[in-house]
Amino acid sequence: MKILFVVPYVPSLVRVRSYSLIRHLSQRGHQVTVLTLWSGERERADVETLRQLCHQIHAVRHSAWRSLWNCAQVLPTAEPLQAAYSWSAELSMQLRTLIPEADVIHVEHMRGARFALCAKAFATAARVPIVWDSVDCISYLFEQAVRARVDRVGRLINQLELSRTRRYEAWLLDRFDRVLVTSAIDRDALIALKQASDRTKPANGDFRSASQQSQNRVTVLPNGVDVNYFSPGNQTRSLETLVFSGKMSYHANVAAATHLIREIMPHIWKERPNAEVVIVGKDPPERLHSLAAKYSPRVRITGTVPDIRPYLRQASVAVVPLVYGAGSQFKVLEAMACETPVVATPQAVSALEVVQGRDVLVGDTPLTFAKEVLDLLNDSRKQRDVAQAGHRYVETHHRWQQISARLEAVYEEALHSLRVDSHVESFGEESLTPASSTQSAFRSTTNHVL
Repeated sequence: MKILFVVPYVPSLVRVRSYSLIRHLSQRGHQVTVLTLWSGERERADVETLRQLCHQIHAVRHSAWRSLWNCAQVLPTAEPLQAAYSWSAELSMQLRTLIPEADVIHVEHMRGARFALCAKAFATAARVPIVWDSVDCISYLFEQAVRARVDRVGRLINQLELSRTRRYEAWLLDRFDRVLVTSAIDRDALIALKQASDRTKPANGDFRSASQQSQNRVTVLPNGVDVNYFSPGNQTRSLETLVFSGKMSYHANVAAATHLIREIMPHIWKERPNAEVVIVGKDPPERLHSLAAKYSPRVRITGTVPDIRPYLRQASVAVVPLVYGAGSQFKVLEAMACETPVVATPQAVSALEVVQGRDVLVGDTPLTFAKEVLDLLNDSRKQRDVAQAGHRYVETHHRWQQISARLEAVYEEALHSLRVDSHVESFGEESLTPASSTQSAFRSTTNHVL
């Protein structure tokens, strides 16, 4: 297939989902053309790396001030800031010129939703199916963040956005041929938004039938892990080192790291005063550095590292104390793949089909979380058993090769459904000409998003 893959940020080893899907779809013989936005020299370098993995890449510079201006324009409207943040008319026009050559269009995240809506208008005549990868249910994430986010400003922004994202996600659900999410929890949250929205509308046809159609469009495509890259290795593990990894500019990770240091570690230090916490990931905020400094040298923050694997392979335990979050967590899958035993909160593993107590240990309070960590530190055999079970789990359920094959099947199903619909329409009344149909759809779409 010829796939147009639209991502509102540069896929990379940090933005793993799109990067891995592009790579593995290309390896399966598909012609993947990527359209993306970059900001800063690091992302520009990531563009060049990605160029080696796909058929073609069209990358447009998108500055921070452009994103702020986009948000300012929609602030008086009902559209979420998230949906406007990455808008680029230049990238949209490039997308338009490429659509006639495509078999399927794949667009990632709410930040890419405007591109998906415009692609729908442009692709009407070309009969190209559009697959929107929502990744997570943003409203579900924001609902949690409003209750638990550490910084007040961020919490207020999430509160402002929440009513907008609820309406917008419900509206988007029926706009595309297929919708992807990373977990059943996010799928159910999206469908619940759609059902709540439909109940507020005047009766029009069979509500239950429309609801079922919405559910049928949504497919769970979980996150994966490269089990060849994230392998156990042969490093000697530390006796008392805990590792927490992730993009540390992300508010949910900052909240988790703060919770770990303030609420969980004091229980562990009572029994293991020399236990060390290593927080690994790019762009940690100053407030996290300040908190870690109070507990130095028992808490260490690395910032950006060239390779996260040595930290996972040397640690005794990988801790994932998420207070809130959505989707399936790469940090859990990568640690498991490295045969590092994982202790997590329920929020961190709710999207996975793990057996708690075998594949991963779970603590729902600071005290029970600390107890699970201490049990591993005090029992090397249990460490090994949990580590090996976790590794078997990702080998069985989360290989990118398997997930890209499932995505390929979604594309084929969308193409088949579109062909069937086109065949049925050909026996109906005369429709608009392709050109006028596209223009009409574009006007109705742009009235909403532009």
